Amino acid sequence: MSSIAVDLDAASTMELVNAASAIAAELASRAAPESAVACMELTETLATAGDLQEAALSELIGVVDRSREVQRWGYPSTRSWLRSRLGMRESRAKERLTLARQRHRVPEMTERWTAGDLSAGYAATIADAITRLDDDDCGKAENILLGMVDQGFSAGKVASFGKRIRDVIAERDGTEQAPEDVARGYEQSWIDSTRSLDGGRYIKGWLNAEDAAIWDGTLAPLAKPAGTDDHRDLSERTAAALTTVLSGGHKATKVTVICDLDTLTGGTTPARLTDGTPIPAAQARRIALSAGVSPLLLGGGNTPLYLGHRVRFATAPQRQVLETLYSTCAVQDCEVPGTLCEVDHVHGWALGRSPTDIDQLALTCGWHNRYKHTNPHRIHITKNPDGRYTYRLHPPGTGQTTGPPTWSLTPASRPPPTSQAA
Repeated sequence: MSSIAVDLDAASTMELVNAASAIAAELASRAAPESAVACMELTETLATAGDLQEAALSELIGVVDRSREVQRWGYPSTRSWLRSRLGMRESRAKERLTLARQRHRVPEMTERWTAGDLSAGYAATIADAITRLDDDDCGKAENILLGMVDQGFSAGKVASFGKRIRDVIAERDGTEQAPEDVARGYEQSWIDSTRSLDGGRYIKGWLNAEDAAIWDGTLAPLAKPAGTDDHRDLSERTAAALTTVLSGGHKATKVTVICDLDTLTGGTTPARLTDGTPIPAAQARRIALSAGVSPLLLGGGNTPLYLGHRVRFATAPQRQVLETLYSTCAVQDCEVPGTLCEVDHVHGWALGRSPTDIDQLALTCGWHNRYKHTNPHRIHITKNPDGRYTYRLHPPGTGQTTGPPTWSLTPASRPPPTSQAA
């Protein structure tokens, strides 16, 4: 192993860069220590050094960009040079170029960054936020966003404020204006909803601070990932959470899905809503499991067989009993509160195979309720002595691959007595 000796005060920039490159190459070739604690400490130290290296890199890129030197080398732009010569992704090249071009406009941020008191992530977020601001608003934005950093906001949260920094500045200065197309007034929450051609609905709007707090307090617990198998993004989880709240979880509504008996038992004939909107067969079967939606089954000649099932939904006393058993969703490690869960027929309600008896019901969040129906082979159900069911998910590649959910009773288990109130 070669040694590196550098006089930091006397070394040229080239010598420092060469020394840093040699050290980085040596670090990359070494195996990490076995101690996880040591690796955590080393990672934090190295990440800070990387932030400082990014600050130096930003200064170098700025000189290259201002000189337009890259065009002499056959590159149409600095960003093109970063992508082609340095192998950067488009987003990474854009971020570094923005930092190089904006750092002189935010001197306090740059000073803190080059001193090691600010991460490159925060610096990039602030530089992106002030790109389209004039010099006066630029200074205000820098002050606001650095203040958020000092208060402990994450880089993601700072970025979300940065995207609407003009509104934040106006709100702080008391100069906010209502949007021109909103006659309702800026202080009042508003929602516009437009039906799409395929039966869906576009939604846009704005909530004031009070209503936003209600939104966050109600939907945030439901919008958390439901487990390692939940690959939905935040927007999809939020939509599912909103639907769960609007449906009331366990309460019947006036939403009716009209389908053939054959559709519910596995056929391909589409179902429909009462306004004629077609619903694919597979989706209709999922909807039939959603508490708060009534399936209208049709027999031969489109003759209605029954509207839901007179014991399809758990009664209020039954739900009260279930909420005492389930503080959260029955699926292990799911943290959705039981009060916001749906009543699940443990053995499946379709065609009345599982009556709505208290000892055959559990509480599951809306997402896991539908997941259980579409992935029955990935569920193992255990019934505890107190009558509570626990659903465990089989990791991919393990457990059953076909068939219904597996379930077992603990040795001392016995069904609880049916409540007279239920």
